Amino acid sequence: MNKNNENTNAFLIHISAFGGFIIPFGSIIVPLVLWQTLKDRSRFLDEQGKEAVNFNISYALYIFVLGLSIVPFALGSFIRHMNDYNNFHWDFGNGGLFGIFGMASIITLIGFIKIALIIIAALKSKEGENYKYPFTIKFY
Repeated sequence: MNKNNENTNAFLIHISAFGGFIIPFGSIIVPLVLWQTLKDRSRFLDEQGKEAVNFNISYALYIFVLGLSIVPFALGSFIRHMNDYNNFHWDFGNGGLFGIFGMASIITLIGFIKIALIIIAALKSKEGENYKYPFTIKFY
């Protein structure tokens, strides 16, 4: 395969993670499909495809776990005020609101980091550099 085509295909594998903004789980499915169809063409495409898929699965897992950590804050506020049926209101005092907004802020920050890392990886692979994402769990 032509080196230029190889770099362009690696770029497309990385940038295809933005498919998650269009379809659910697209940030995992689209790079996975591209990697599976292109991995036999070159070792570089196989390595970059694995990196892209592992990265997107890892970050989806991180976001899921952090999203679950919001539940205790909301549930705690709900249970604290369950005894007062006539005057029920969501009171996020005692750290409930801070906990929800704090975790939501962390999730948003991780989302921005993910976008930046995808762009960096796409640009590096377009230049032919073998990019390794940070904090990635190796599934493949």
